[in-house]
Amino acid sequence: MSTQLNCEFAGKKLTFEINKVAKQANGSVLVRGGDTVVLVTAVMSSQPKEGQSFFPLTVDYQEKFYAAGRIPGGFFKREAKPSSKATLTARLIDRPLRPLFPEGFFNDVHIVATTLSVDNENEPDVLALIGASVALELSDIPFSGPVAAARVGRVDGKFICNPSPELQKQSDIELLVSGSKNAITMVEGGAKIVPEEDVLEAILFAHREMQTVIQFQEELRKKYGKPKLKFSPPAENAALKEIVKKVCWSQFSNIVHLPNKKERSDKLSQLKDEVLEKALEGVSETEKALRSKEAKNFFDLLKEKYAREYTLKEKKRIDQRSYTDIRNITIEVGLLPRTHGSALFTRGETQALAIVTLGTVDDRQRIDSIEGESSQSFMLHYNFPPFSTGEVGFLRGPGRREIGHGALAERALAGVLPAAEKFPYTIRLVSEILESNGSSSMASVCGGTLSLMDAGVPIEAPVAGIAMGLIKEGKDVAVLSDILGDEDGFGDMDFKVAGTEKGVTALQMDIKIDGVSEEILKQALAQAQKGRLYILQKMKDALAESRKELSPHAPRIHTLIVPKDKIRDVIGSGGKVIRGIIEQTGAKIDINDEGEVNISSNNEEALQKAIQIVSDIVRDPQIGEVFKGKVMRVVDFGAFVEILPNKEGLVHISELDLKRVNVVTDVVNEGDEIEVKVLDIDRQGKIRLSRKALLPGYEPSTYQERPRSPYPSKGPYRKG
Repeated sequence: MSTQLNCEFAGKKLTFEINKVAKQANGSVLVRGGDTVVLVTAVMSSQPKEGQSFFPLTVDYQEKFYAAGRIPGGFFKREAKPSSKATLTARLIDRPLRPLFPEGFFNDVHIVATTLSVDNENEPDVLALIGASVALELSDIPFSGPVAAARVGRVDGKFICNPSPELQKQSDIELLVSGSKNAITMVEGGAKIVPEEDVLEAILFAHREMQTVIQFQEELRKKYGKPKLKFSPPAENAALKEIVKKVCWSQFSNIVHLPNKKERSDKLSQLKDEVLEKALEGVSETEKALRSKEAKNFFDLLKEKYAREYTLKEKKRIDQRSYTDIRNITIEVGLLPRTHGSALFTRGETQALAIVTLGTVDDRQRIDSIEGESSQSFMLHYNFPPFSTGEVGFLRGPGRREIGHGALAERALAGVLPAAEKFPYTIRLVSEILESNGSSSMASVCGGTLSLMDAGVPIEAPVAGIAMGLIKEGKDVAVLSDILGDEDGFGDMDFKVAGTEKGVTALQMDIKIDGVSEEILKQALAQAQKGRLYILQKMKDALAESRKELSPHAPRIHTLIVPKDKIRDVIGSGGKVIRGIIEQTGAKIDINDEGEVNISSNNEEALQKAIQIVSDIVRDPQIGEVFKGKVMRVVDFGAFVEILPNKEGLVHISELDLKRVNVVTDVVNEGDEIEVKVLDIDRQGKIRLSRKALLPGYEPSTYQERPRSPYPSKGPYRKG
């Protein structure tokens, strides 16, 4: 029998319905906030796979278009591969849950969150993360939760928990925070150049707000939860561990501190071979595979233990840096001749080549999602080929890691880009990771900033990023700036912070322990700020500001604002006029309903020609102006001359020459180009022109002519 329970969360009601659907899963729940409904299930395999040596947790987040009453666009009318947003949401769910499963637990666990209804007011990702924790709490799967999540914004200086998408647009902070009862477990989000102390306050605000949901889950588990699977990690082979330690422990000091990653990796590989050779002495063939795996695991654990103990005891890093030292930085900008902007940023053994391409409105990324259709004018794509770590592998499309790192770097830079009105370009930034040994996503932020500046993008301020690490053993704590790949591996935290000199633009925190305290967060943010300012100075030394001119290979875009009543004149019937301008000049032209016209071309001459044509179309001639026009038609009483696109005036036969003209064609013929002066424009907009007013010897009449239309109503055109 299904049960429906309610919980108050940030002034709104959350509804949890259990034992209604997906009852064959180990745990399932329907979570509802407003009209947003998410189904979350958790399933566990009965046994771990044979030889499994890691915890295989899989999290999938499914966006269903029917949830928003929409049908997917394109040729395939069913949901295909997950969108970037769905992939990022799956990562958001995975990251705070993964550290809370017991050490040595290797059964497959699969969590699936499916959006069933979306109201565009209550975000489904927060509900999905909370639902995942609830499903695990209700299940028999070993899990040391609960956890909850909250999105925090700030509008007019006031923090808001779980703001609507509309409020988020007004907010200068957008963070998604996950936490347990006593600690922060994950942070993801961005800010509009906000000081560190405000960011910390926002995180703590979110943690306080989520406590009602955590308490609710504890009560829910006590009343409705299944008994947890009794799990004890397999007994450790102490004798084998001692054998491994005798071979490798004393040699770690000669290898772990080698400055070159490849040399260090090769030496460790050789040492591991020695360990295996010793560990497998006298072992039968049938036992070798299992013993080899155990020996490798002990080797890796001991290596991590050595590095952690050394860092805490010696108060310095395995590469001999202090806790706050930043690795050597080298920068080169403008190194690629045909790209619109490029920069090579190297920090230690991490290297990112960032390339900017500028495009027009037509190049925007079109997005079809359950929230509706939209477009994106800034994209950052992150590529991580296997050669960057000296490995052999396959080149495939972007995985979750690439999408996640790219999204973080994109968020870090998006807040400093100029408004479309000031810089109407589509910007694609690609970060090619050429070497990796710690925080390539933050190298992408630094290289990306420099590449944007090299391309002449007038950013608000340069942005740098740094990755912070943590080693915590009891009361001993080491917060590490600019972590190595190894320090990320054996450390307890990966905390990435990006920002300008004045404040934070993006941050992401993942941990491998139960959580981190306010004191550790505060220290990490302060230390990250010092490191960021150091890196920003290095960047400034290489390129102090955005270049004043765009690359000669970049398109030129000019924006005109035309009156709304002139839009139809620019477009023409069936688009005839605008197509004609494009064919005549080769420029691209885009016009919106507000009268904003974007004209772009790689050719300056073509650009100026198109600008002139559009300007002339919407321009109203003034009395006294002189034009070089084309005779379009000849009639008995004069000639009609086009002085601007689609704008004609009449040169009466009496205004053709200084002497009397009997036949119009004695002076002008159809197709001739002549200079004319605007004499008058009547209330109907009819234009009276003169050729003779520009001829040498012309003397204007000394008497005032009575106002009249330049177009005769009947009979010949006469003075008087």
